[in-house]
Amino acid sequence: KFWNRVIFPIMDVNNRVIGFGGRVMGDGKPKYLNSPETTIFDKSRNLYGLNVARTTRKNYLILCEGYMDVISMHQAGFTNAVASLGTALTSGHASLLKRYTQEVLLLYDSDDAGVRAALRAIPILREAGVSSRVVNLKPHKDPDEFMKGLSPEAFKERIEQAKSSFFYEVDNLMKEYDMNDPESKTSFMNEVAKKCLTFDNEIERTNYMEAFCREYSVRTEDFKKLVAYHSARIVGIDYEKRRQERMMKTARQKEDGIAKSQGVFLTWLSNDPVLFEKTKGILSAEDFVDEPYHEVAQMIYEQYETTGKVEPAMIISKFQSKEEQSLVAGIFNKELKEISK
Repeated sequence: KFWNRVIFPIMDVNNRVIGFGGRVMGDGKPKYLNSPETTIFDKSRNLYGLNVARTTRKNYLILCEGYMDVISMHQAGFTNAVASLGTALTSGHASLLKRYTQEVLLLYDSDDAGVRAALRAIPILREAGVSSRVVNLKPHKDPDEFMKGLSPEAFKERIEQAKSSFFYEVDNLMKEYDMNDPESKTSFMNEVAKKCLTFDNEIERTNYMEAFCREYSVRTEDFKKLVAYHSARIVGIDYEKRRQERMMKTARQKEDGIAKSQGVFLTWLSNDPVLFEKTKGILSAEDFVDEPYHEVAQMIYEQYETTGKVEPAMIISKFQSKEEQSLVAGIFNKELKEISK
């Protein structure tokens, strides 16, 4: 399986080997290949290099994309680097990181794929309660190239200059809009306002709002009003959604209750034919509207009018499939048990 590949032992946080990764020598595909997943080797809940990085004295961890990136970082003295095991960052990874740090520096490739990966990772980390910043590697593509082209000292400077994940998202969002066009710029401001609402802590949200206004030369009061507007809309939408869900739930319960009542009454009819005479002119087979009650009611009324009695076995046998027969039998048997209690 790993023929012609460089093998990377993958260890858990307790330094136990749980799997292997293999990088192909040459141009074969796939470039990286991992051991099959097992109960022990769960790629979504383990991070390469965490067995070393967890002992770091730094108050942050560096999240890379691959094995070679982690090895290059460790060789350069940055032993707090880790990487996911050939998969995108998951909530499981974020929860694992949360155990060892409050902040993560994202060190993904500087190409478009790396940018997309960083933008996917940021909200996952935020949801887990981990703050993040993004390190700029340009003009180099990845950490390995950076270390070979510059130096560990240069990388320390890049760490100090790492951009807040919020502003990294905003900067990339701005690329999608024409800031010289009033309508496009307004759309951009609306999207940033919505993004501010992802911060649950009010003080943190206010700090980011004010920082955004300073960075992009926006009037603070105007932007706060915009955020408040979107907040009110979200609250209104949530309220309306909850109201509709309650109405639908009530309607379903009402429908279930009516259907159940139809089944119960059919059971009474089948066991006490006197009810046919007592309800004559008040109820008929057409009053049972839910299936299979409607079809069963027609058969019950037809039997009574023809023979003066009801025979459930004959009605059940008229249905072809076992599922239908079981459902109809429930009308005569299940409901009787409930009535007798």
